[in-house]
Amino acid sequence: MAARACVKNSSRNQLYFDMNYKKDGFDGQKAIVIPRSIVNRFCLSNDIIKGSYITDIGYYPKAKFHFRKRAQGAEQNILIYCVEGTGLVSIKSVKHTIVPGDFIIIPHSVSHSYETNEKTPWTIYWCHFKGEQADALVKWLYSKGQSYKYSVEFVQERITLFEQLYTYLEQGYSMENLTYINLLMLQFLSSFIYSDKYRTKLSEKNIDILEKSIFIMQNNLEKSLTLSDLAASVNLSNSHYSAIFRKKTGFPPIEYFNHLKIQKACQYLQFTKLRISEIAFKIGIDDPFYFSRLFTKTMGYAPKEYRETRYSANQEK
Repeated sequence: MAARACVKNSSRNQLYFDMNYKKDGFDGQKAIVIPRSIVNRFCLSNDIIKGSYITDIGYYPKAKFHFRKRAQGAEQNILIYCVEGTGLVSIKSVKHTIVPGDFIIIPHSVSHSYETNEKTPWTIYWCHFKGEQADALVKWLYSKGQSYKYSVEFVQERITLFEQLYTYLEQGYSMENLTYINLLMLQFLSSFIYSDKYRTKLSEKNIDILEKSIFIMQNNLEKSLTLSDLAASVNLSNSHYSAIFRKKTGFPPIEYFNHLKIQKACQYLQFTKLRISEIAFKIGIDDPFYFSRLFTKTMGYAPKEYRETRYSANQEK
């Protein structure tokens, strides 16, 4: 994607146009952006998690040419954790070289930029998070060593926590799910901020009927499953299945299924060049006009506008 501005490679004292820098699009990447309407409904009004809640999460492996610059900062605090390769993060013009094992938290509303190393591109786990408690954690982190960058020993449990966060977010946006995710998020943040104390082993959770149903939804996003199909998949009547699903998630099953479809559509819009009609087909919706209406209702943007907005946000200077 071509862009007008340019950045400077200090090691070669040479200018490179932004067209050489990818905003997204790395093999093996994954990312989720929680719809603003969901954040407003289930996070800001939730006394349990409104102090610290996640808004975006992702993983970029060997992210060659990855670059961001935000002159006015971001709305959220940003955590970047590097496990391979190298990069550079600047916060208020203070430069931080990032190597494997380093993490850095960029406070919200603060001018910053970050970029991977051209020869040894970084592999990073990242997330955006907000709230008064989140801000206090960032402030406390800085006070520990007058820095936003630190190094941590690699522990698999931290990566497992990230995978759990991502997996549960893939399961949708119920009040219960988001509450659990954001409590888990605090544990994930604590594994960095209090890395010397973090050694707790994680145990796998048995899959219940609801989780089985959501798993079936996730693996059939390209299909037009009916309420009867979903209920039969867990051996329940339509009425009983609907009742327990809605009680647990706050949504009817089909509406929840549609949320998962739109979540997948967001990834297609952000990471591929598929046409709107092709994306609709990939998530089991034959009518692209219906898809556009459903997407707009869920995300607050039309599909084309969402794609353009994400592209513009990636180029924000």
